[in-house]
Amino acid sequence: MAMLLWVLLFSAGVLFSEAQESFSNLPDIYKKGVELVINSHDSIQNHFLFLESIHHAEIEAGFDVTHIYHNFYLKATKCKSGTDNADTTACEFRNDQVQEVVDCVICYKISAGEIDEMPKPYFNCMLPQLLSKEIKREREIGCFHAGFGHLTPTPLPSTQS
Repeated sequence: MAMLLWVLLFSAGVLFSEAQESFSNLPDIYKKGVELVINSHDSIQNHFLFLESIHHAEIEAGFDVTHIYHNFYLKATKCKSGTDNADTTACEFRNDQVQEVVDCVICYKISAGEIDEMPKPYFNCMLPQLLSKEIKREREIGCFHAGFGHLTPTPLPSTQS
């Protein structure tokens, strides 16, 4: 029994350290978006940590402007919401089957290394089993409004005489 408990504790520690390592390996422009999502949910009781990236993309728009799309998983910890991200080394993941991973999408614009206020960053987080085609479509529309979809080349009118 003691051996089983030790294996479970060791496994949880490995999972936590892998999540922290994967977050530390993210480029800064993606870390900023993950932190924005984590720090924007005041009504949530537990602190969440980055678990893994599902998909990400960036479009260089020129003039030190980049548009970011990032789909990733977060997982609840035993720490209370509002825990400083620098103090999360002691936060263990909750493993009570009630709190599964949360699927998040964030789209935002970065200028000179900082997230722009305009257009307002779009993000949406929910349990993966609740993702429907309609919600995925809402995410696409939200990213479009956040500027991610406005980047297709537009032909300039000809000024020839």
